[in-house]
Amino acid sequence: MHRPDAPPPTLRLRIDEEALASNWRTLDRLSGSARAGAAVKADAYGLSAAKVIPVLRDAGANDFFVAHWGEVGELLDHVPASRISVLHGPANAQDSAYARALGVRPVINSLHQAKVWIECGGGPCDLMIDTGMNRLGVRPEELGDPLAGRLEIETALSHLASADEDSALNPLQLSRATQAFAAVSAKERSLANSAGIALGKDYAFDLTRPGLALYGGVPRGELAGSIRQVVTPEAAILQVRTVQPGETIGYNATFTADRPVRAGIVSIGYADGFLRCWSGKGVLRAGEADLPLLGRVSMDMAVIDLSQAPHLREGDWVEIPWHLPEAAARSGLSQYELLTTLGHRFSR
Repeated sequence: MHRPDAPPPTLRLRIDEEALASNWRTLDRLSGSARAGAAVKADAYGLSAAKVIPVLRDAGANDFFVAHWGEVGELLDHVPASRISVLHGPANAQDSAYARALGVRPVINSLHQAKVWIECGGGPCDLMIDTGMNRLGVRPEELGDPLAGRLEIETALSHLASADEDSALNPLQLSRATQAFAAVSAKERSLANSAGIALGKDYAFDLTRPGLALYGGVPRGELAGSIRQVVTPEAAILQVRTVQPGETIGYNATFTADRPVRAGIVSIGYADGFLRCWSGKGVLRAGEADLPLLGRVSMDMAVIDLSQAPHLREGDWVEIPWHLPEAAARSGLSQYELLTTLGHRFSR
């Protein structure tokens, strides 16, 4: 029996591809003599790797970073395997065999991973050096180990822990990275993420690795005005109803109407990344009209006040303001969370 196509979703993400390309070009320019790559892990920060990667590639990006081996396949239709680095590295022989078969570069994060990679036959790889993050990475004092010396290192990496702040850790990590990079034989060096690019040319080395700022995030004030908004979620109104004075809305009755309220039930909830922290303080938008949220956000629905938009009807679309710095300040979520928690029910 033929299965008909599902009706179109009542959620959609508008992705401004020109803004995305512009952000990469801006970050590449701000990287000075270094070139900018692109962190496209977590399905390109929730936007859809399949949509984002061709835009970044055509804008000029040539180096792509994912976290998991399972993310590699999405990239292979768009970029050469040799330009893909997998940040979590090879935990075992199976990971190593997969990388070697495709020509993808593993990021070596420990002497154990170095041993696993070499025993599988080795080949081009990247090396992560921990200069103060205390997550993944070979410690600087381990760089003299013979295993490290046997690696065929394309790029020596480190990662800034506090680049979004004016922290004493930033120049300390820069100093440590400079010394560590000099201690290994690598074709290129990379330290700066999006915020690190804003710290200046000393942090850029040969390759920068922007992520958040590609997608509209502004991790430091120096980038404000240069980075464009990329993502705008929209949701359809499922129902319009009048809530009478004294009636309540939503779970736990946290909102009570003090007048007749023309309310819209909107097809978005915390399952879509529009989390309950928005309850009571978020607004949706139709044109220039702000539409305050009423009551608590549910899993699949939210309720808005339509008083300022009397023209809206069932089936009409409203916008969820998603300028990341402003949305983070209003919601209490990080700009990273605002992107990566966007659910899979959006058409992209």
